[in-house]
Amino acid sequence: MRSQALGLAERLGVPFEEKTIRLRQPWSWLPGHLCPAALTGLDPSRDLLTPPWPDLLISCGRRSTAASIAIHSASEGTTRTVHIQNPLTPVHHFDLVVSMRHDHLAGENVVNVDTALHRVTREKLDEAAAQWGPRLRGSENSLIGVVLGGPTRHYWMSEAFLTRLKAIIRGVHETTGARIVVTPSRRTEDRVKQSLAGEFQPEPWYWQWDGNGDNPYFGLLALADRLIVTADSVSMVSEAVASGHPVNLLPLNGHSRRHDEFASNLDARGLVSLTGPDGVDLEFEGAGAVDATAYAADVVRERLLS
Repeated sequence: MRSQALGLAERLGVPFEEKTIRLRQPWSWLPGHLCPAALTGLDPSRDLLTPPWPDLLISCGRRSTAASIAIHSASEGTTRTVHIQNPLTPVHHFDLVVSMRHDHLAGENVVNVDTALHRVTREKLDEAAAQWGPRLRGSENSLIGVVLGGPTRHYWMSEAFLTRLKAIIRGVHETTGARIVVTPSRRTEDRVKQSLAGEFQPEPWYWQWDGNGDNPYFGLLALADRLIVTADSVSMVSEAVASGHPVNLLPLNGHSRRHDEFASNLDARGLVSLTGPDGVDLEFEGAGAVDATAYAADVVRERLLS
């Protein structure tokens, strides 16, 4: 959530200050619009919110709604408020709500986007390409990146999934001759990383980040000719789509209505290709870079900053 708010603030190109807050009990038990005197309920171990109130406030996530509504009231409406994600409170409490399409929100002040907001920009990708090019590409003519998530409340990686992932990695290399680079995330289990390393690390065409040194994630987004991404993280998938490279989504074990609808929507719109029983569709070419953050920033400028 933090990266979404920061991504929008950075894209607006205006000075901003980040505040990290937490509501104490009993304030944290209440929906944002039913939380009285929310600013007095802030945890003093985090940031406090005091005047002068900002011209624009960007909040993200359900737990920040009470503070946003309270500041809008305290400023007598001079602070314009933007909320990212479904606030789970009536949308009329905000000047603008940027919501994922699968949340099915509607209203004159609601903007629906296909992907999550993020901090990926063309400038950052170009810098990463210059930094990581020689190390990631190697001598192969093409590079395919594999971006791994991990277990959530709804998804997990079974041994059968891991066996399938290995078959996909080997099959993709044999079909394309590409160098395969794998970047695990913080949620990727050690057993998965160790199993992949044991299987492929001796291969000259395979490289897996071991967690030491700089993270090559942005380099991979910049340099890969194709990205294979596990479908458990909306943010991770959204950043991959923003790279402009073809993205093949690899579902994990499990089910989540919202996440599954997110992936299905991207697949239906031709923004990604969902990997099914027939394997990775290497003919999928994608639809170019899709950047919801730039779109949201344009809407904020037009409606709230002009």
